[in-house]
Amino acid sequence: MYVWIWRHLPGRLALKLVQTLVLFAAVSTLLLFVVFPLVEPHLPIAQVAVNP
Repeated sequence: MYVWIWRHLPGRLALKLVQTLVLFAAVSTLLLFVVFPLVEPHLPIAQVAVNP
């Protein structure tokens, strides 16, 4: 999958590296702020804090 993405990015090496970093940041941000909060209520863990 990563090879497919790398081959389809336009430009030379430097541009591909920048595009890869931007793509990684966009996917990470989407997961952190959209996907994980939507999935969190459906997880079987009810309490994640440990009481002393």
